[in-house]
Amino acid sequence: MKNGLLVVSFGTSCFETRALTIEAIERELSAAFPERGFYRAWTSGFIRKKLKASEGLSIDSVPEAMERMLADGVTDLLIQPTHMMAGEEYASLVSDIEAFKPRFSSLRMGRPLLAEAEDVRALAKALEKIFAEVGAGDMLALMGHGSAFVKDNPYEKLNELFAQDGFAHFRVGTVEFEPGFAPILEAARLRRPGKIYLAPLMVVAGDHALNDMAGSEEDSWSSRLKAEGFEVISVLKGMGEYASVREMYVSHANEAKLI
Repeated sequence: MKNGLLVVSFGTSCFETRALTIEAIERELSAAFPERGFYRAWTSGFIRKKLKASEGLSIDSVPEAMERMLADGVTDLLIQPTHMMAGEEYASLVSDIEAFKPRFSSLRMGRPLLAEAEDVRALAKALEKIFAEVGAGDMLALMGHGSAFVKDNPYEKLNELFAQDGFAHFRVGTVEFEPGFAPILEAARLRRPGKIYLAPLMVVAGDHALNDMAGSEEDSWSSRLKAEGFEVISVLKGMGEYASVREMYVSHANEAKLI
């Protein structure tokens, strides 16, 4: 019986953040399961095609990776997604994997970063330590992607936990869906912080972080806050750059359940 480890990510076209985030998570997962052969797949067809054209880099889709592992003789497979939530991309991933279930003797999968209430609590605690230098006189605004697919909104829960923990100057908003940019602007106007630090609540600091968050366009978070008279500092580091977040993915892989 040959053992395999498949790490599945959405993907990114930004080389620098890819090396610092997705590949850093992959390395730690591979090191945590040295008895398993390492494989990678990305769920974004657009990004895979873009990298093939720009870098000549071929990255498997999930079905392609599954076929590759079967051809290599893998029968016992552990899958760990690097997705933030169990949203639409994750649901598509599960569907792809379940189609291959009869062809493997064992399939186990770890959960996304924010799949359960305990995960949201763990991330809140990690973020409170990561950004501990942002004092109460300033403000931290975290940008999540947002999803219409997730029932229990982890972004809203993070805001609640920050307030409970004495970090009311930490706020989470999203690019799409709820809660949007509204809680960020509302908190800024109410608190009148000395500085507002912007950081992506995403695995990678990709296009959303560079453009929607820190971009120079008038509708970016940075521009909208500067237009209100605030001093804005953008922290262009994805969640995958932080050791405590990578440790959560390793923990989820260790707790993987049979499919």
